[in-house]
Amino acid sequence: MNGIHDMGGLHGFGTVKVDPNEPVFVTRWGSRVFCMTQVIDRLGVWNLDEHRHEIELMRPQDYLEWGYYGRWMFAMERILDRRNILTTAEINRRVDELSAGLKHLTPPANPDRNWPLQEEDKVRWGAWRKEVQVTPQFSVGQRVRVRNIHPPGHTRVTSYTRGKVGVIHRVDAQAWVFPDTRAHYRGENLQPFYNVQFSAQTLWGEEQAEANLFIYIDLSENHLEAVGEHQHES
Repeated sequence: MNGIHDMGGLHGFGTVKVDPNEPVFVTRWGSRVFCMTQVIDRLGVWNLDEHRHEIELMRPQDYLEWGYYGRWMFAMERILDRRNILTTAEINRRVDELSAGLKHLTPPANPDRNWPLQEEDKVRWGAWRKEVQVTPQFSVGQRVRVRNIHPPGHTRVTSYTRGKVGVIHRVDAQAWVFPDTRAHYRGENLQPFYNVQFSAQTLWGEEQAEANLFIYIDLSENHLEAVGEHQHES
């Protein structure tokens, strides 16, 4: 889907400020959100691509204001509510209790809900590669074009690569789960993974990018299409 989350390669957001002494976590609550997310990950409540898509559903102004771990918290709360594990009403009630100075924790309204998940319900976290081989459609050195897709759901194709031509730099012929369908539990769609080389000027134009500068991007096979010898680059 198209949204504010797809900021890569865009202009107008100002200079990136780098703090050489930046701590691992800027805030204490951010460290807690990180830890909670890691624990829940191991329980298989969601998969990585579903979690990413949930973040993509944030309002643009919230996405820009809440920061990195604020986005994680947004996704966590929404998925837990949808799974009936920890509802929004329970979270709001606890916030009110803490605001009133109450230290005790109100018991959940439904202690018999299915938690933790059964082993067969768990979905592995992270990019998922199966230990099987698949037959790649493309080979090293081949010119390919990134498909110009605009699906309503999740996709790992960044906007600035759509329709652009690059060259296959590396082929991973092991079977990778396709994130665009995994995010919505529409099947694994096992396929090869490619590292594609793009000229920076191809991506952003000669006036905006330096010559002889190249970008390497990982893409699934379903994100690519072959380029004929007589087809020009975008």
